[in-house]
Amino acid sequence: MEKLIITVAPTGSLPQKKHTPHVPITPREIIATAVRCQAAGAAIIHVHVRNLQDESASTDFRLFEEVVQGLRVETDLIIQISTGGRAGMSYEERCERLRLIPEMASLTTGSVNFPNSVYANSPELIEKLAADMLRYGIKPEMEIFDLSMIQNALNLVEKNLVQPPLHFDFVMGLKGAIPATAENLMHMKNTIPPGSTWSAAGIGPAQLPINTMAILMGGHARVGLEDNIYYRKGELAANEQLVERMVRLGRELGRETAGPEEARRILRLK
Repeated sequence: MEKLIITVAPTGSLPQKKHTPHVPITPREIIATAVRCQAAGAAIIHVHVRNLQDESASTDFRLFEEVVQGLRVETDLIIQISTGGRAGMSYEERCERLRLIPEMASLTTGSVNFPNSVYANSPELIEKLAADMLRYGIKPEMEIFDLSMIQNALNLVEKNLVQPPLHFDFVMGLKGAIPATAENLMHMKNTIPPGSTWSAAGIGPAQLPINTMAILMGGHARVGLEDNIYYRKGELAANEQLVERMVRLGRELGRETAGPEEARRILRLK
């Protein structure tokens, strides 16, 4: 098996300081967290930014720019910018950050019901974001919340909007999306084209079991406070603790951890 690539999603759109003191909100906090997570064993950082006044999700280009510039100076991590829509749903609100030309960016290839809202990704919006990533030379990570989104990603290949081999991230255990079961993870793994790479992210208490199954099945793991703020029930986690646990678990299960340069080779980044 290839070495294990660990992605850290340290901030996301939802957890705030009132929920956990460990979530990084400001650009400086996000960069400092990234430094610790790379030292712990992460190879990729999945980037969201927040409005500094109220900690809400933000589309502010200047905040993305500050974070990306800091990450490039202080880390060697693969920077993966989120194009998710919690902060703003329109194409214009979600495409500007791609001008920073990160090595990767997330691309959700369908719509899904979140617990209290609809995460809308129209075919037109998906194709526009994919075309932008292709033009900038950014590798998309296909964010898969349900099985149909895999076929939607493959349709982008047929339209020459994405170049294989593809990389997928299976987001499991969110209410309204695909349940976090071994059967579902195996089915999604078996549905993607041969030669693709994939990681798995479990939401809340699903994080550890989904990560463990992904390691055993030859996939990669995403951890971080975006998906889960606890180390175990009742005990808040820091992002670097969750990374460290994946490193230990991977080693116990026969998967050494890939550094950023090794991850670039595995993912065939330009």
